[in-house]
Amino acid sequence: MKKAVVLHSGGLDSTTLLHYAKSEGYEVYAISFEYGQRHDKELDVAKKAAQIADVKDHKLVTLNLNAWGGSALTDSDIDVPDYNPDEDTIPVTYVPARNMVFLSIAASYAEVIGAQDIFIGVSEVDYSGYVDCRESFIKAMEAAINQGTVAAVENNKPFKIHAPFQYMTKSEEIILGTKLGVDYGNTWSCYNGEDEACGTCDSCKLRLKAFKESGIKDPVKYKHL
Repeated sequence: MKKAVVLHSGGLDSTTLLHYAKSEGYEVYAISFEYGQRHDKELDVAKKAAQIADVKDHKLVTLNLNAWGGSALTDSDIDVPDYNPDEDTIPVTYVPARNMVFLSIAASYAEVIGAQDIFIGVSEVDYSGYVDCRESFIKAMEAAINQGTVAAVENNKPFKIHAPFQYMTKSEEIILGTKLGVDYGNTWSCYNGEDEACGTCDSCKLRLKAFKESGIKDPVKYKHL
């Protein structure tokens, strides 16, 4: 069975991704990051989701991206803003170079375990405009990984970064995930870590829109709808 490293945050996209990679016949090695984010709730959800998906292994890697902040998700001095449909700039919830860092570490892990496939749940549809979710970035990272690893350069075992949701709407993801048996009650999208999702941040609004369009009820509770 082919091995795959799957980036797993505990959110809607990455949890669907776990089940998708398994359905494609991969032995899944999930990797999550404690990077100094505003709350750890998503990591608790990620651990349970990995167990539900029955992955081969689940690694938790600790980073300190909050050492320099620069994002509402890593800097306590920056508030998480409510969703603004008229916003035309990159939101302050963008974490500088986050996916670049995560994919680099995933490549290191993949090289050690002999996996040539890395999965990430990014999309250019129904997203916040983050630059590190674009297909051009994913292709560039794949090229860099294949220039900077012994497995690819010396052993002729190149890496492939899979982004199967790149041009899929979140509602399409939800429909797919439901067919694959994803428990969306055990996913967390909210940028805040309270008992209930806020329902007003960018991530909550995108999620609520997607569930409405899918015709499937969102099992997560919200403070404001």
